[in-house]
Amino acid sequence: MDWQELTGLTGGRSFVVERVRLAGSDIAIEGAFEPPQLAQLTVEDQVFVTAFVRCHGSIKEMERIFGVSYPTIKSRLNRITQQLTFVETDPAPSRADVIDRLRRSEITARQALFELDGDT
Repeated sequence: MDWQELTGLTGGRSFVVERVRLAGSDIAIEGAFEPPQLAQLTVEDQVFVTAFVRCHGSIKEMERIFGVSYPTIKSRLNRITQQLTFVETDPAPSRADVIDRLRRSEITARQALFELDGDT
């Protein structure tokens, strides 16, 4: 079963994955795992996002593929965007990290203060 089938079976309701088995292996991990954000979208929205990525973000190409206008594409992108949370790829260092680096003399007191100002 793939994500699209699973998304279809759940009817858009939230779900939790409780077992993951590594492909080609007898290793299984059990617990409560939240599926990735994109897997939580409807099948139609997953197809739309996939097309958008394959078009390298070209709304003009999306208009051609889906046969709809620019405002329709933008409206759908905005609706999907509201369902997704932004994942910080370069989070601010924690206070403990900054203090540890200061203790190891990796940064100056001035640099530590600068970094901690962004942590508040």
